[in-house]
Parts: sequence; structure tokens; C-alpha cells
Amino acid sequence: MVLRCAVLDDFQDAALASADWSPVEDRVEIVTFREHISDEDELASALADFDIVVTLRERVPFPAALFDRLPRLKLLVASGMRNSVIDYAAAERCGVTVCGTGSSSTPPVELTWALLLGLARDLVTENNALREGGPWQSTVGADLQGRRLGLLGLGRIGSRVAQVGLAFGMRVSAWSRNLTKERTDEVGVELASSKEELLSDSDFVSVHLALSDRTRGLLGAAELALLKPTAYLINTSRAAIVDQDALLAALHEGRIAGAGVDVFDVEPLPADHPMRTAPRLLATPHLGYVSQANYATYYGDAVEDIQAYLAGEPVRRLG
Repeated sequence: MVLRCAVLDDFQDAALASADWSPVEDRVEIVTFREHISDEDELASALADFDIVVTLRERVPFPAALFDRLPRLKLLVASGMRNSVIDYAAAERCGVTVCGTGSSSTPPVELTWALLLGLARDLVTENNALREGGPWQSTVGADLQGRRLGLLGLGRIGSRVAQVGLAFGMRVSAWSRNLTKERTDEVGVELASSKEELLSDSDFVSVHLALSDRTRGLLGAAELALLKPTAYLINTSRAAIVDQDALLAALHEGRIAGAGVDVFDVEPLPADHPMRTAPRLLATPHLGYVSQANYATYYGDAVEDIQAYLAGEPVRRLG
């Protein structure tokens, strides 16, 4: 019997080319979905005839109600080893094995710096002017050397962002609720005494925290008001850590110099979402994890997960 596998959110039509699927092709029919499906009814209908689903990051929630509507589903593969939008108890109750994949912290580090540098040197404005016959130089870029980079979070990604900042000659400080001086000394950065101090002293603030009840809404209107009017905010972590309405207000009112954002409260962004037209915003469509090497890991490990499941010995189980 040939099983059917759905690969969700294959926006670039890259899933099949990113890995060798031949080890499972004799037993599994692979079907990719290039368009995102956000409606649960539509998703349940689309996946009704599939035994296996490969889902990309946390883009598609799998709540109990969805598992209940997919009696044929037996294996769910989620890229990465952490996924907050899967109801693991419901998966177990419905007999669905959930497995993860490897994931690299390098792509989000690199994108963080792409956004930061793009903001600092007004690259979009200057590129558009050059291509469209506009003014020859219309902005004066912000320097990095000697400026303060404030990091909210100093984990795998934050610590690597810090190293790049130090290489640029920046003064780097970090804060999170449980961050210790031993950790900041290990990375070679300063420990901010408080969130408020980090925000008010930094020229660039970058968010590198996991989303939790403690970090949801961590930066609201009051916190954003502490930023200098010349400061930039970069968020490649999770949209809910920064109050989206407060950020939009700060951008429209010119209370900060700009923001670089890769994550949003709704993804993909609706055509009329205010983030699409906000001033002083450099935005990318959640590209933090999107790279050739990371896709090779995601889909290569997905093939291994399917192989192991078919052999009766699942690997990288989640839940």
C-alpha cells in the first residue's frame, strides 16, 4: 500500500529539490502545497487523504480539533525540534506520531544582520532611487562602530549576533530575566542592569527570545517609548514579543528611526495589513530560517523521519 505525504507551505517549490526523497518514493507518494492554507475547514479537507504531513516551522497550527478531523493521519513531521502550535496530547490521543528535524541558528543570525545593515545604511531607499533615476545620495547612514547594540536574549542566536556586533566594533550589552554575568562574560558582552536600561541606552535593539507567557508583549508602548528617536529595533524572533500596534504607532509618529521585522502577527500577511505600508520599516516575509542549507536539513531529516517511522522505529520524536 502506498502512503500519501503532504508537504505544506512549499512556497518556493523547493522541498523536493532540497533533499533526496528516493528512499521513500517506493512506499510514499509526495504531494507539495505551494499555497498556505489558513482556514481549518479547508485544511482538514485538503489533508483528509494523507497519512503523513510535513509542516514548515510553526506556520500551520495543529490543534486537537484538526487532529480529530484527520483520522487517516499517522505521522506529522515538523521542521525544528520545538513547535508551540502542535497539540501533542491530542496527537497522542489520535495515534499520530510527531517528529522533528535538525535546524541551524546561522540563517536567522545572518538575516538579523541583513536587516540591521539595511536599516543603518538606508539600502532600500538608495537602491530604489538609483534604479528609478532618483537623487544621487539622499540619506546619511548610521555608523555601527562605537554604537551600542542591545540584545534581548543571549542564547544560541543572540550570542552569535553579539559576536558579529563586536567584530564591527560595537559596544554590546544583553538582558533577559534569567541572564547572568557569568553568561555575558563568557560571550564577551555587558550585562544590562534592566530591560529599561538596555532599551534607553541602545542605538540598535535586537530581539532573540523564545515566545512564552513571560515574553509575550514584552515590548509594549511604554517600553518602545524608552528607545532613542535615533534607535532601530530588529525582530527576527516572534511577532508577539513586540506589541504590533505600539510598533506601528512608533513608526508612523517617527518616535524611532526604524524597524527591521521578519515576523508578523498573521502570516502570510494579508494584502491590506498595515505592516505592508508602514513607514521606516524594512520587512521580510519570515525568511529567518529560509536558506539552502537549512532546507537541506529540514527535508533531509524529514525523509529520515519517514523512513524510521515506516521501519517502526521513529526518531526525533516531539511531545
